[in-house]
Amino acid sequence: MSVDLVLETAGLGKAYRRYASPLGRVVEALSLGRVCRHERFWALADVTLAVERGQALGLVGANGAGKSTLLKLLSGTSAPTAGRLRVRGRLASLLELGAGFHPEFTGAENIELAGLLLGLDGRELRRLRPEMIEFSELGERIHDPVRTYSTGMAMRLGFAVATASDPDVLLLDEVLAVGDMAFQKKCTDRVLDFKRRGKTIVFASHSLYDVRQLCDQALWLEAGRPGAGDCAGLGEAVEIIPSAK
Repeated sequence: MSVDLVLETAGLGKAYRRYASPLGRVVEALSLGRVCRHERFWALADVTLAVERGQALGLVGANGAGKSTLLKLLSGTSAPTAGRLRVRGRLASLLELGAGFHPEFTGAENIELAGLLLGLDGRELRRLRPEMIEFSELGERIHDPVRTYSTGMAMRLGFAVATASDPDVLLLDEVLAVGDMAFQKKCTDRVLDFKRRGKTIVFASHSLYDVRQLCDQALWLEAGRPGAGDCAGLGEAVEIIPSAK
């Protein structure tokens, strides 16, 4: 039986340069690479995944474990330092609240901008725009600049835009923890509907309850690397992806 893989990574890693002081960065730049004043900090290393169509993958771990870094690599907003990855199909992500929105543009104008970035053509955008506005529940505030929005309002708009495009792969970073209870349930119901329709979801969260409710499998990250972690709260229904050998 053939396996329909939507998301694959092999030895994926991301390293950043860490300098002891700002002067070290200047000295290194002026030397045109002849002098090294930095050390490499691996925010993520040795991540190997294979996620099938219709599966929901949870990313769990403490702050700084590498969950958001992995999502940024999968979304294409950050380039890997090592390894390789492949994502098949249309991808939408909601990684940071308000990310990608222009603060001086209205919510309606940002819908147009976000739709273009998601690859929607004019006809698709015109069809989906009313649904995005309705789901966001912003009412007349949709015509106000995004800089005037609260955190919850920005999350509503971002979630509405990311999910209305009906992506094949949806990346979410802690977004279900923001907003009032009614809207949290509305978002959760939409994510569950995505899963029922065979979409692929990658969900980073500190909440083992949310991961257990939404995900089939989970990757526990420790200091940027796959680890065993304290997975007792996930239960037997969630498969723990083992560390790559």
